Amino acid sequence: MNRNIIISFILIAVGVLVFSSVSKDVSTYASFKDAENGERVKIVGQLSKDKPMEYDPQNKPNEFSFFMKDDKGVETKVVLSKPKPQDFEMSEQIVVTGVLSDGVFEANEILMKCPSKYKDEEIAIRNQEG
Repeated sequence: MNRNIIISFILIAVGVLVFSSVSKDVSTYASFKDAENGERVKIVGQLSKDKPMEYDPQNKPNEFSFFMKDDKGVETKVVLSKPKPQDFEMSEQIVVTGVLSDGVFEANEILMKCPSKYKDEEIAIRNQEG
């Protein structure tokens, strides 16, 4: 066989392996109950505003902890291994990625859905049109 063809097959095989491992990583949302098996999961929920948030930027700048409720209503402490995100308290929805360990969800990624500053304008426009 031609050397270029062999190299092409090897590159295609490596590409398929990389794609399959990345796609299995975290593709659907789970709950805190689902995370009890110790696998890495994504959990969507809301901030428990009645519980304390802990962040000490002087001593532990890459550790922020808070409580959140998943979509099934289960409340768990989350420890994020990053600084506290700006406007965190204003978020409507939170998505954390990580693992559950000893009853604490250890997150290394976070996404927040914050309220839109255009939401009130959209409602006013729709009311005028309707």
